[in-house]
Amino acid sequence: MPGYEASGWIGLGAPKNTPAQIVKKLNDEVNSALTDPKFKARLADLGGQAFANSPTEFGEFIAGEIEKFGKVIKFADIKPE
Repeated sequence: MPGYEASGWIGLGAPKNTPAQIVKKLNDEVNSALTDPKFKARLADLGGQAFANSPTEFGEFIAGEIEKFGKVIKFADIKPE
């Protein structure tokens, strides 16, 4: 489909009803690692890039990916097997 680009990404999720304080703690710890200069440098050596964000921002990112690739699936007429 013209004008589309795909890339791989990895994210961390938790079950829907996970208590907010646990989600916050996990998010804080993961973001701390993602902003560590040594970790960022190692990730860059491997061709990656870290994005530290909030659970809300990550949810918005996922929603955008679903929308984007939903259009690709419809355009390509991809059907589940």
